[in-house]
Amino acid sequence: MKNTQNTAKTLIKSKKKLLKITSAITLTAASFFSSQAAAETILHAFNWQYADVEQKAQEIANLGYKKVLVSPAYRSSGSEWWSRYQPQDLRVIHSPLGDTNDFKDMIQALKSKGVEVYADIVLNHKANESWKRSDLNYPGSDVLNEYAANSTYFNSIKLFGDLTQNYLGAGDFHPAGCITNWGDPGHVQYWRLCGGSGDAGLPDIDPNNWVVEQQKNYLQALKNLGVTGFRVDAAKHMTNYHINAVFTPAIKQGVHVFGEIITSGGSGDGSYDNFLAPYLNATDHAAYDFPLFAQMRSALGYGGSMNQLVDPGAYGQALTGSRAVTFSITHDIPTNDGFRYQIMSGSDEYLANAYIMGRDGGVPMIYSDHNESNDGSRWVDMYKHSDVVGMIKFHNAVEGTGMQVMSSNDCILLFKRDHKGIVGINKCNAGQDVWVNTANSGLWWYNNYRDTLDTTSVQNISSQWHKFYLPPRQARMWLKE
Repeated sequence: MKNTQNTAKTLIKSKKKLLKITSAITLTAASFFSSQAAAETILHAFNWQYADVEQKAQEIANLGYKKVLVSPAYRSSGSEWWSRYQPQDLRVIHSPLGDTNDFKDMIQALKSKGVEVYADIVLNHKANESWKRSDLNYPGSDVLNEYAANSTYFNSIKLFGDLTQNYLGAGDFHPAGCITNWGDPGHVQYWRLCGGSGDAGLPDIDPNNWVVEQQKNYLQALKNLGVTGFRVDAAKHMTNYHINAVFTPAIKQGVHVFGEIITSGGSGDGSYDNFLAPYLNATDHAAYDFPLFAQMRSALGYGGSMNQLVDPGAYGQALTGSRAVTFSITHDIPTNDGFRYQIMSGSDEYLANAYIMGRDGGVPMIYSDHNESNDGSRWVDMYKHSDVVGMIKFHNAVEGTGMQVMSSNDCILLFKRDHKGIVGINKCNAGQDVWVNTANSGLWWYNNYRDTLDTTSVQNISSQWHKFYLPPRQARMWLKE
């Protein structure tokens, strides 16, 4: 088990323009674009049991979420959260988070409240079980014996295939060998993630015809259950050929697909240029907007300027809105020593959330865990923090409207969403008066704009020049009443 743990930790450390619609890709483009038509907030219910999500369905809907991303649904074992990212068998859902029946019940409960389900998926590798066996037959004899001993139950939760036999063998994996050059896509995509000290590493899947067919069967089965989105874990470690072979136009129809490719920045950054840019060019999928995340950390940090957030996409530091999933934290960052430097202070993260929830562009995601990172429960119940709830209210009210920047400097950014709302963010330690010429601004005079974060703050414009006061280290999200 030690090798499995080391390899998982290494996996964690390692992870971590516009769509052109032509007649040749009409179905692909249409299915992608339809999934992007509404930039509705995703709750990342990280490592939540499916029954727990089901029980909270009404609360989740009441808070304004329209989508929930849940942790991987397949056969996996082990109580640690990272064990969910070591798949044993795609043919059944059976893990400490629940089984296929729990997954179905969760989907139906959320669907009845108008909330969709996204599934986190792992297609690059299988569980490292070299500590107990040398063969690459998956799920292996121990699991097959468990299936046989309770065949009625396991066949009742089967997604596809024949549970009396392994579905992958030695010929379905790349040769053993550890990644040694993390800047070389060939190394990263063809060799194994290893934990050192002789660890054999996570068996790296060869996307041959048989493998691709099994993975397509899995995705289609989840889609048949009602899943409407897929987060592709460790997409950096998959070739774009593999990704496109699995995500056929039929599977993508009506489904939002986005990849996890961690970068240190946008255009000009090696990790972006070598991995994320080729992925965006070769697929029509969305991706985590790590370029914007890096830009927010820079702008909000010491020596940064809020001017950096006026239009970061104009110089390659944010993804095109229709292909972006925006965030202030993901599960890889606090749970991985190699990426913890990207954690923002609590106040900076609050301001970043106001920015991604207030701006036009991207699908925002709110992360909420069970303190898997041991950070003092910082993100436990984050999904229902009062400030987050206020941000979701603003986001839902202005969704689909345009965005116009009214003022910016090193300390502040003030922008409006047509006439419906105004967002003000002040990163500095002193309050800021911001005077704006409201003539021809499109804002409605003699109407209250009330802050969804602090309902005592109200703006009522009654003259050409209006002063907006932004308190220190605070955000305002004024919504027209």
